[in-house]
Amino acid sequence: MSGLISKIQRYSTKDGPGLRSTVFAMGCPLRCAWCANPELLEAKPTTFHYAERCVHCGACKPYADMDQRAAACYYDAYEPVGVTLTARELAEKLLRDKAFYDQSGGGVTYSGGEAALQAEFFLEVTQLLKKDSVHVALDTSGHVPWEALGPLVEAVDLVLFDIKAMDDELHRRYTGVDNRLILENARRIAALGKEVTVRLILVPGVNDDETEMQNRLEFVRDLGIAKVEFLKYHRLGAGKYRRLGLDEPMGDTPECSDAVLERAVGMAAQMQLMR
Repeated sequence: MSGLISKIQRYSTKDGPGLRSTVFAMGCPLRCAWCANPELLEAKPTTFHYAERCVHCGACKPYADMDQRAAACYYDAYEPVGVTLTARELAEKLLRDKAFYDQSGGGVTYSGGEAALQAEFFLEVTQLLKKDSVHVALDTSGHVPWEALGPLVEAVDLVLFDIKAMDDELHRRYTGVDNRLILENARRIAALGKEVTVRLILVPGVNDDETEMQNRLEFVRDLGIAKVEFLKYHRLGAGKYRRLGLDEPMGDTPECSDAVLERAVGMAAQMQLMR
């Protein structure tokens, strides 16, 4: 079994407990306007172009293909994104940091993109990691058929579940899909009794008003999930859009303020959803 990933981010502290290796899978069923990883949207390799490194030497001009341009460039102005690995190859890379996982109570997190689009691949990786007792987490949008998502959810130790918006029209406008499958899968995961942290992104002018935050928090509370985590919208991915030759969909949107975050945390604390 082989899978397509962009990179492994080692020593991560924000994708589950302890020190973790976060695997960024390529391919995503959503098109969130605020996405910070546009290079992961398509389930195929792509290429970053660093215009500031280009000295206009002309070495790449004979080639239309980006891989050929990258190979011809003397100044690393092109960076291929995406590598195919077997499950065993990926597991072996991840196990190199097992000492750090053990010492910190950490492990491995599958992120993306949407790792569950390659559910069979990551299930095989999980089975290999479990032979060495590695803690495994899955970060998912939930917009994947349960037939694929369910077995992977059952195999991992922790699910980080993203809920973008409760209002279906709002969800469709800013992600390109409705939220029915997402909410249904959230209910299924909660019914399994799996350890879950629900992640709620706060995007100014989109889903940071009191009604939308209240509705998302009430949904989480009614599921019996006791932990939420807020993610502030930021613009750290702006450079990636430029390197891909894409327009940034929300380039004029300000980053989420600390005041909005504090208000959201206060609402969650009142519902006993912070721990």
